[in-house]
Amino acid sequence: QVQPVESGGGLVQAGGSLRLSCAASGRTFSSYAMAWFRQAPGKEREFVAAVTWNAGRKSYADSVKGRFTISRDNVKNTVYLQMNSLEPEDTAVYYCARESVPYRATMTPQNFGSWGQGTQVTVSS
Repeated sequence: QVQPVESGGGLVQAGGSLRLSCAASGRTFSSYAMAWFRQAPGKEREFVAAVTWNAGRKSYADSVKGRFTISRDNVKNTVYLQMNSLEPEDTAVYYCARESVPYRATMTPQNFGSWGQGTQVTVSS
């Protein structure tokens, strides 16, 4: 199984925006919910957002609600994370992950895996 590949991270000032992308290979991409997680230095990896296989439902961590938007393009096998109004507390390595069971829509963070290598997001104050 090929790991997803994240991109789009970088350095941005507080209040700015970034758009992360996660490209996944395979014809079954459209069958799985996808999620974004992040890990800040010295902290555990935490859930950020998830989207069901058909984008019918989305889930967000309270800390990013109203600022981040998850979306997917099943033709391009890509999931996105639009991040607006970034804060220094958003600084972390952001990872893309796939649900372990096709068509499952619970979006329970523990059900996601197949991690990519991550992309660094740094927000300066």
